[in-house]
Amino acid sequence: GSQPAISATEILRSLKEVKQIVHDEHNGLFISMVDDLIGKVQAFGLFFASLDIRQESSVHGKLLETIALKEPLLLKEYAVLSETEKIASLSRVNAPADTSLYEGVLKDTLLSMKAVKHIQQVNGEKGCHRYVISQCNSALNVMEVFGLFMLSGWERESLSVDIVPLFETIDDLDRAAGIMETLFKDEVYRKHLELRNNTQTIMVGFSDGTKDGGYLMANWGIYQAKKKLTKTGDDHGISIIFFDGRGGPPARGGGKTHKFYASMGKEIASKEIQLTIQGQTISAAFGNKDAAQFNMEQLMTAGITNELFPLKTSSFTEPEQALMKDIALLSMNKYLGLRNHPKLIDYLQLATPLKYYNETNIGSRPAKRNPGEAFDLKQLRAIPYVGAWSQVKQNVTGYYGVGTALQEIEKRGKWDEIVQLYNNSLFIKTLFDNCEMSMKKCFFPLTAGLAKDPVFSEVWNDIHDEYELSKKYVLKLSGNRSLMENYPVEQLSVSMREKIVLPLLTIQQYALANLRAMQLEDNQDLKAVFEKLIIRCSFGIINAGRNAA
Repeated sequence: GSQPAISATEILRSLKEVKQIVHDEHNGLFISMVDDLIGKVQAFGLFFASLDIRQESSVHGKLLETIALKEPLLLKEYAVLSETEKIASLSRVNAPADTSLYEGVLKDTLLSMKAVKHIQQVNGEKGCHRYVISQCNSALNVMEVFGLFMLSGWERESLSVDIVPLFETIDDLDRAAGIMETLFKDEVYRKHLELRNNTQTIMVGFSDGTKDGGYLMANWGIYQAKKKLTKTGDDHGISIIFFDGRGGPPARGGGKTHKFYASMGKEIASKEIQLTIQGQTISAAFGNKDAAQFNMEQLMTAGITNELFPLKTSSFTEPEQALMKDIALLSMNKYLGLRNHPKLIDYLQLATPLKYYNETNIGSRPAKRNPGEAFDLKQLRAIPYVGAWSQVKQNVTGYYGVGTALQEIEKRGKWDEIVQLYNNSLFIKTLFDNCEMSMKKCFFPLTAGLAKDPVFSEVWNDIHDEYELSKKYVLKLSGNRSLMENYPVEQLSVSMREKIVLPLLTIQQYALANLRAMQLEDNQDLKAVFEKLIIRCSFGIINAGRNAA
């Protein structure tokens, strides 16, 4: 529990001596291995990487209500106070809670906050200094975490932790700037930010945004939120650092990362950008020196491009903003029609491998937020949701609603305007190029049997029609004859991966079809065989596709 006996500086000094000895007395044999270790210590000190702690806002709320009932640290009637009164009450907390009075996730939450202090004592602040709040819906959600740090033994004058709100749903993204404005004006939180070098890290979730409002609305919503948040930060003298929860495919904010960041323009804070990368993608993008160097150079040049040549990439005129907002809304309304379809839940559970996602045990989190509860879309996490669509080769979250929106814009006589915007704005172009990539990875013959299925035909045909419409309009917009025509190398890369994936997907679909046919039978042994087949196929599909979703 005490400080380690040796510091990174001392280790580096010794390693440099070792290097000198190897060079002078052993003809430099294996010197590259010493260099490698020196590089690692320089990059990571005595810890491998900074650890982030993350918990969902509802857990914090429940914990505080429980503390108010069990200990005299908050007002007894805390649960029924207004948001403003709760924030004021949390600002006054100045004594630790008794962790032995709590159990389960509530106890774990308090102990995690204590653990951050211990990690910092051993590894320095760099070892662990960020606490991310999932499903952050209000200023109160941020102050709840501030209050809980006080309740777990921290002092407000020395709280060396960045509290990071994660805005995920379309509504939360829309309200994000207002939420931060409230916090920047709050005396107690503002004092905390002064201790943190007047810097606020904000995370935005591409995956949940897409699951909530469809592809276009999520990306446009995030872009708009970032612009407003940057301005709010500037108005209050706070530097904003964006931490992007990006995943593998375009539906989760992936796709052409370099083009995406090069298209942000000057109105979005970009002095420092952080992004999440999935495990499978890390090894593909940074697993060897050449790939890592190439991908890092791409990110660096994206930042430089943005700074030196903001050109036509960034600012949108008011009519352009209005046009994009219309397209995003039209697309979201179409998407919500599918999301709220009464048969969608059955479709996801029986026609896709969704419910076997947990069994593969490769997602970063459980498939559902509350594993015990009945299945519903709100509880379902974004990764298995996007992953399920990708494993039936329908990739709904990467294009659904785009065709309907573009068709309506054409009917309104605004087609020339969107073509002009596509050609002038790198951001909009990247948005639709990534959409092409999602469609390129679709393969409807795989599930074509469902087109006449008595239960699922309606959902399947709806998705297929929207795919065809989106493909038609996105190609019309780009002027291409085939999807991803502008990117022949990536086009070939996708085709090569599909050759590996399609046989596995076919086996998986065969197993799913058999399980559906056996629903009422009691042959557990045979069912277990088919379930194992689905799960084993998932491993291969995910490895070949280089990401779980």
